[in-house]
Amino acid sequence: MNENRPPISRREMYTLLAACPAAFGMMAAGVHARDASHSKSAGKVLMPIGDATESMDSLYAIFRLAEEGYEVVVSGPEARLYHSVMHEQPPHSDVPWDLTQETKGYHIEATVAFKDVRPEEYVGLFLSGGRAPEYIRYDKDLMRLTQHFIEQDKPIAVVCHGIEIIAAAGGLKGGRRATTVGKCALDITQTGGVYVDEPFVVDGNVISTRTWHTYGTPFFKRFIEKLQSAKPS
Repeated sequence: MNENRPPISRREMYTLLAACPAAFGMMAAGVHARDASHSKSAGKVLMPIGDATESMDSLYAIFRLAEEGYEVVVSGPEARLYHSVMHEQPPHSDVPWDLTQETKGYHIEATVAFKDVRPEEYVGLFLSGGRAPEYIRYDKDLMRLTQHFIEQDKPIAVVCHGIEIIAAAGGLKGGRRATTVGKCALDITQTGGVYVDEPFVVDGNVISTRTWHTYGTPFFKRFIEKLQSAKPS
């Protein structure tokens, strides 16, 4: 400790505290770059996000897949910093119809815009939840990317509201089985799929789970197994 340094001011302290969430999110987005300098990547996994992406849905996946050697590339409508949120059911809410409590989460950096992604370079797709899927599913470039993974039968992991993206891209047609949070069941059934009320479901190349609360199931294990047998196209 430098005893000659003047005490930190309140303004400086607030600045440092405010920077922490953004720094953590950028660290998550860049974790694959540091790992890549030490070992060969097992392949690239695309993660589309937008403002109001769910923090736990996204950040846990970024670090978990990096542990297996995969380079998680975070993409958005634009290459910039995005605000994430945290969703949970209020444990002691006095409003019985309040299904989801939303609070501010970390910032997460998208390093490439949807329009600039070359999907043939990726072995898999990870669709996280939050409110972001409600609006990014209208992005034509994201639909083009998602359809590539569907048509090429590449592994697609889907969490919670992420089901809205694959549903909008036509990936559940023909009776494909999937799960999600209960209030999104119609996104499955109204687009030709079958809603399954289970913690996680595997149907071909699609591995879905309800929310980040069910990450403790074999969800990531099955997704990683499919990634290991997949190749870029």
